[in-house]
Amino acid sequence: MLLLALDTATPAVTVALHDGHDVIASSSQVDARRHGELLLPAIDRVLAEAGLRLDAVTGIVVGIGPGPYTGLRVGLMTADTFGLALGVPVHGVCTLDGLARAADLEGPFVVATDARRKEVYWARYADSRTRLTEPAVDRPADIAEQVAGLPAVGAGALLYPDTFPRAHEPEHVSAAALARLAAERLAAGEELPAPRPLYLRRPDAQVPKNYKVVTPK
Repeated sequence: MLLLALDTATPAVTVALHDGHDVIASSSQVDARRHGELLLPAIDRVLAEAGLRLDAVTGIVVGIGPGPYTGLRVGLMTADTFGLALGVPVHGVCTLDGLARAADLEGPFVVATDARRKEVYWARYADSRTRLTEPAVDRPADIAEQVAGLPAVGAGALLYPDTFPRAHEPEHVSAAALARLAAERLAAGEELPAPRPLYLRRPDAQVPKNYKVVTPK
C-alpha cells in the first residue's frame, strides 16, 4: 500500500504519503489564497522526500470538507485526476475526521473549523476515531449549549473562545493524520466513500438579482 493523501478544505495545503505502516513523508503550508499554486509542488516535494515516483501510488485519499467551495475543489479535482491517470481508487475522508484523528483525545470533544461569515463547520466526537454527529455549519452562539464544557480543536474553535473556552491545537488538518485514519479504516476492511464534497452551503459568488441575459437575435 502507498497512499497519497491531500487536503485543501482549510487554509492549510497539506500532503502526505503513507506506506501502510506509517507516514513516510509530509508537507503542510498555510495560505488560504494559494491552494492551486501550492498543491502540486507539495506533492512533488513529498514524493522526492520519500524517493518515490507518482506511479508507485496505489490509492489517493482526499479531504472532502466541509470547506469553502474554491479551496475544496482544488484538492478534489487533483485527487480525481490523479486517480484516473494512475488507475487507482480515490477515497474521501471528512476533513473534520482528520482533525479529530490528529487531536488524539480520548473523551468526548468537538472539532470546529472556520467557515467564515462568523460561522463554523463542526461535529462532535466520542474519541479521535468516532464521530457522533453529521458535519454542520452554524454560528457559534447557536450551538453553545450543545458543545458546553467540551474540549475543542480547530481554527473555528480557537476563533470563538466564548463558545469554546477549552479550545486548543491542532488548528488545521494535516494530511498525515488523514492518511493514518484512512489506512486504519482500509486495514479494518471498511469501504471509504467516494470523494463527494461537503459544501453545506451555497458558494459566496452568486448571480445578481434581476440579471438579464443578452443573446444575439
